[in-house]
Amino acid sequence: MAAPAWLERAWWSPERSAWSTLAWPVEQLYRALAALKAAMTSRGRVPVPVIVVGNLVVGGAGKTPTVIAIVQALQRAGRRPGVISRGYGSGATAPRPVHAGSRAEDCGDEPLLIRHRTGVPVWVGTRRVAVAQALCAARAEVDVIVSDDGRQHAALPRTAEVLVFDARGVGNGRLLPAGPLREPLPARLPANVRALYNAPAPSTPLPGDLAVRALPAAWPLHAWSRGDASATRPLAAWRGTPLHAAAGIAEPERFFGMLRAQGLTFTEWPLPDHHDYATRPWPDAPLDVLITEKDAVKLAARAGTAARLWVVPLDFVLPASLEHWLIGMFSDSPTALHSDTPP
Repeated sequence: MAAPAWLERAWWSPERSAWSTLAWPVEQLYRALAALKAAMTSRGRVPVPVIVVGNLVVGGAGKTPTVIAIVQALQRAGRRPGVISRGYGSGATAPRPVHAGSRAEDCGDEPLLIRHRTGVPVWVGTRRVAVAQALCAARAEVDVIVSDDGRQHAALPRTAEVLVFDARGVGNGRLLPAGPLREPLPARLPANVRALYNAPAPSTPLPGDLAVRALPAAWPLHAWSRGDASATRPLAAWRGTPLHAAAGIAEPERFFGMLRAQGLTFTEWPLPDHHDYATRPWPDAPLDVLITEKDAVKLAARAGTAARLWVVPLDFVLPASLEHWLIGMFSDSPTALHSDTPP
């Protein structure tokens, strides 16, 4: 559930707010309970290396496109990755696979998107270790697992970890509920953890790599669903044409800003993260609507509309240094289990 607008403002403003002062006692309780939980949690066992893609703050920072980029990098290196995820909003508790024909309400929109973009085995469920074990048992060819989120799941072993930050960084730097942090920002990162910034420049004091973001083209929704690239259209072709744009993601403005950078003008429809599209905000008329892939996985399964829906994929290009680091984590020991480095 999205935080109220006033709380978001307090979290992401660098200035001290009345809320952060009032919430200080609860913040200290949260800090103590989180530390106690981490100390009492034992590492599980997973028979292949695990790469965790996570963040330190509530909400999204670009984890899903990072997972997709890492999976594609591993595939290019000859690895056979699988992906595990919570499956937010699906109600999935026991481990279950995501199929090409799965619905977002059964497995979550982000796992379905990852499955669509990469074609690798994707499993969802509440307990990440159990999900990883189930995936490995069902798909013996998988030799590395990428966890979409999982930083705060202390039981999940990890060989490597990528922490994703967007331009907001860590906001006011406070822990929940006084600020957006789920854990304190470390002074430095261990050797098996790297920071990746989904931003033009680093947004925290931690050194890290910058992801290169691109919106290569737009696909008609039906063609995107089939993986048919023959009808794609360059975004520049819409310059000077009235458009609509919708985004049910953590930061809709990030999508809108990238479209504006392409010279497009449009009516904005910012929607809550994981919006289910039971209703559509734009008029039911023959107009062109640009949507994200996260929206597309839900709209593809719903009845048609008079509007022409165009899917605009967001591609992350990993810096070569980060890609080489990830691949190097497994080059010497392809069957290595995991690091015991704490999260």
